[in-house]
Amino acid sequence: MSGDCEYHTNDFEWDQLRQEIESDPSLRYHLLPLHTITNPSSSQSQSQSLFPSQDSEAWNKFHTRHSTGKFFKERRYILKEFPELLSCNEYSKVLEVGCGNGSTVLPILRGKQSITVYSCDCSIEALKRAEEMIYAADLVSVKDRFHPFLCDFSFIGFPKWLACDPCSEGFLQKQDIFLSDVKDTREAGINDFVSLKERKCCLGGVDFVTLIFTLSAVPIHRMPKAIEACFSVLKPGGLLLFRDYGLYDMTMLRFEPNKKLGSREYMRSDGTRSYFFCLDTVRDLFTRAGFNEIELEYCCVKSVNRRKGKSMRRVWVHGKFQKPA
Repeated sequence: MSGDCEYHTNDFEWDQLRQEIESDPSLRYHLLPLHTITNPSSSQSQSQSLFPSQDSEAWNKFHTRHSTGKFFKERRYILKEFPELLSCNEYSKVLEVGCGNGSTVLPILRGKQSITVYSCDCSIEALKRAEEMIYAADLVSVKDRFHPFLCDFSFIGFPKWLACDPCSEGFLQKQDIFLSDVKDTREAGINDFVSLKERKCCLGGVDFVTLIFTLSAVPIHRMPKAIEACFSVLKPGGLLLFRDYGLYDMTMLRFEPNKKLGSREYMRSDGTRSYFFCLDTVRDLFTRAGFNEIELEYCCVKSVNRRKGKSMRRVWVHGKFQKPA
């Protein structure tokens, strides 16, 4: 990975951080099995994981609360971390899974003017924020290159039109639905909510799938199905580009014992969840789904909060996985 930007440097060794954390008694609860920790919220969290609508509602509230967009910065490092998005063939198709407010989609659309991005999220509020951000950017032919749709890929997979199924006729029979018109997700089937522009034909698969800080929000028991869904919509030889929270990241160490749901899995006070990956877990999840590993490593970045004068050690997992040709 390139080292000319603070996003891409390895400022410290992950093994050194691991030794420090695992020898600190005050952080020992992060290493313990859940049953050894008094956690009154665990039963609630387990029941919540059975109802993805509750997860979606938590993220709806999150994006409503952060509707100004200031919480998320545009992820301009994406094209440096994943240069394949710039060097790809003309008119390549990207599926951005868990697009949030569009902070990942925007630099991709800006970086290559012939690329088309299909963006999904389980939160209708997130999709509205993304649509607002993308259209406000005034990009070239953005309405023809940006297609948002509602989908909880970890629970029901992706719409059939993303792959090769002859499903276009069913979509053409639906009334026109636009994100800005939807007040309640019940107005549209969660797996059928697509942009009108994409009801005319099936895509036959996509060239790239991006999972950028998305899989960590999925309950651990639904992750294998989620990755299998990604595998199913990729064209042979297509790439899945992965970036997410790594084990012993600063945000993990900030969670209190009563926020722990399981090994490396936590729930925030707003009901959203986060998992922290080690390399072996990521490797196992993706290779079991049929992917070939191309790249997989920790990205360890030290950033400084100038206002508080504190140094923060961030750990992310960077990976690239390919569907066999």
